[in-house]
Amino acid sequence: MDTVTAIAASVETVVRGKHEQVLLALIPMIAGGHLLLQDVPGVGKSTLAQALGQSIGASYSRIQFTSDLLPADILGVNIYEAATGEFRFRRGPIFANVVMADEINRASPKTQSALLEAMNDRRITIDGTTWELPDPFFVIATQNPIEYAGTYPLPESELDRFQLCMGIGYPDVEAERRILTERPVRQHSINLQPVASVQQVLDAQTAVDQVTVTPAMLDYVLAFARATRSETLFEVGVSPRGAIDLLKAVRAWALLQGRAFVVPDDVKRMAPYVASHRILRRGSRKGASRADIDRIFEQVPAPA
Repeated sequence: MDTVTAIAASVETVVRGKHEQVLLALIPMIAGGHLLLQDVPGVGKSTLAQALGQSIGASYSRIQFTSDLLPADILGVNIYEAATGEFRFRRGPIFANVVMADEINRASPKTQSALLEAMNDRRITIDGTTWELPDPFFVIATQNPIEYAGTYPLPESELDRFQLCMGIGYPDVEAERRILTERPVRQHSINLQPVASVQQVLDAQTAVDQVTVTPAMLDYVLAFARATRSETLFEVGVSPRGAIDLLKAVRAWALLQGRAFVVPDDVKRMAPYVASHRILRRGSRKGASRADIDRIFEQVPAPA
């Protein structure tokens, strides 16, 4: 809790009036997942991602996704050295504890696919050689809605690798007033000092794994996931990977609430952020709405 509180306080020095969103953004970090920030331009997606990365005393890299970005620009490339007559692997920006993928849907599907193995297995394969990524490994991606010009929709296989998908939303009046009055007199770039170490983040992940989940709560998570697959409104429901991510997120949220055990409200709280982007509505390319998720929970009785 000390680690999470310190990181949240650091992030909130630059992300004003978004305490709940900051806490939600910390869920994948302490649960070993990845975060997708999806919202309109200019609401602070990149600011939140950068602040999270800088608040940890770990390696951090930022990749600006563009239409001409290539997989090698992310993963790295083997370079021939004439002096030795051998190839040497030059690591790409993916080799960092915290990787910010800014405007990820502006790159082509071929480039986006470079993240699939890295996000799932924490490793990459180049020319038949496998390279392990550092631990912890946390991807924070931002994207604009796919209707905007110059963007590509993320394939379902990539969406399924993001534990949480969330928006930022517009700030309230008081928060926006502070932004308007403080921003012009501060440095435009973000420069935060680390408030947590890599080991502290790893310890937080261990604490999340120790949160108690009773058999009844496990059945509740499983029943929700299976209900999304049988719902007639959905073409694709929550995958087994999604059910695993939901269970991890629920444990992390319970820990943030100061509990060492999970209750049904934790599942209901996390489900929209973990499941919505994984569900595909029939006849539409859009994910499930919060009302859709609520409808599923009406079919799944909560354990006493």
